[in-house]
Amino acid sequence: MSKGANLPVESASVRAVLGWSAGPGVPDVDASALLLTGSGRVRSDGDFVFYNQPRHASGTVRHLGKQPGTDALDVDLATLEPEIERVVLCASADGGSFGRVPGLHLRLLDAASGAELARFDMTADTETAYISGELYRRAGAWKFRAVGQGYASGLAGLATDFGITVDDQPPAQAPAPAPTATATRAPAPAPAPVVVAAPAPAPTPVAAVRMVKGEEQLPADMRERLSLRKQQVAVSLTKSGAAGVSARVILVLDASGSMSTLYSRGTVAAVVERMAAVAAQLDDDGEMQAWTFATHPARLPDLAIAELPEWLRLHVRVGQMSLFGRNKPAKGLLPGQVDMRAVGFQNEEQRVIAEVRAYVRDHPVPAPTLVLFFSDGGVYRNDEIERELRAAVEEPVFWQFVGLGRAGFGVLERFDTMAGRRVDNVGFFAVDDIDRLSDPELYDRLLSEFPSWIRAAREAGILH
Repeated sequence: MSKGANLPVESASVRAVLGWSAGPGVPDVDASALLLTGSGRVRSDGDFVFYNQPRHASGTVRHLGKQPGTDALDVDLATLEPEIERVVLCASADGGSFGRVPGLHLRLLDAASGAELARFDMTADTETAYISGELYRRAGAWKFRAVGQGYASGLAGLATDFGITVDDQPPAQAPAPAPTATATRAPAPAPAPVVVAAPAPAPTPVAAVRMVKGEEQLPADMRERLSLRKQQVAVSLTKSGAAGVSARVILVLDASGSMSTLYSRGTVAAVVERMAAVAAQLDDDGEMQAWTFATHPARLPDLAIAELPEWLRLHVRVGQMSLFGRNKPAKGLLPGQVDMRAVGFQNEEQRVIAEVRAYVRDHPVPAPTLVLFFSDGGVYRNDEIERELRAAVEEPVFWQFVGLGRAGFGVLERFDTMAGRRVDNVGFFAVDDIDRLSDPELYDRLLSEFPSWIRAAREAGILH
């Protein structure tokens, strides 16, 4: 988008992702949001959402937490209070001006699917605060405008323009006589929300990262990626109030014919490597059970972290259509490999769901089970899939489906609003290009519903 351009926003909930190229000498950047009424001003300091006040009282706007080179906010447009007519998306730079921040941009995503709705690339000079864009109501519908307005007076100056009370002097050690906002990151002693406009906050405490047997045997670059990703999994779990949770992790990979491009370009192998970090952080033994499926399901050898490179080479394979000669031995099949001719070429999700359910019943463990199910769509066995997943409600399993692309996911897209289940045991989101989805975004979305299911399943007596 160009500066000043606007577009309609039909999504019920959006994610505004502020991005830049982090590096030595680049100022620290933070995203924030102001909730404005028709007067163009906030109702109170509580209408400012930022790093020291990360959640609006209504729950409709949330600061998600910064990662290297990105900071993000979620805005639930469908439930925003009627008197809020604009949500201004802001940025502030600490340690220099935005002129020293390369690659500054804002991406507006559909919060449910991750689809990119808009991208606005920005340039700046001496400004230390910035309005990157705004969401606004027009004739009962929401729109987004690319703004690109800078403030040399910093976040404090920007916030003041919209009615935020900012005290330029840090509060004394004694309790303040009245609640005000302060220009430091140290919380004020007053009970009211504290608005700040200075250096980056201390990192959010996260669960300890688990060391996995055989991790030290991995190639150096893969070992480094695994370490960083385990840390991000811990961060994502902590955000959802599930720090330190343990779970058995099961991976299911679509091997139908339409997936062939994703296999050949390495997308599926990259997905498996990223999911290995989930198992390494969640599962006490760091191993992951795995299935592949198309017309028929097939159990793959367990994925142990130490064997990750070889496992990817041997077992990340697409199905095959074979009209003749299926009974003949496959040429070049290595020990442990599945004959992909037997797996087939079509989509029969309900069969692998049933097989994984049977495995969980036959191999009980004290921890809950998280199934990570990847498919590029083409779902057509809707009734059979729904029956399987409804029957699985009473089982200690959460099914997280991830759609690779936009090929139609049928009943999987409707489970979040499907009534008649004691707990919501199914999560689903789709991404156009998972290779472009950052690890923080992927793990946040992958693990956002699992902790709430754990709590609900415990209350229902499904988990003990």
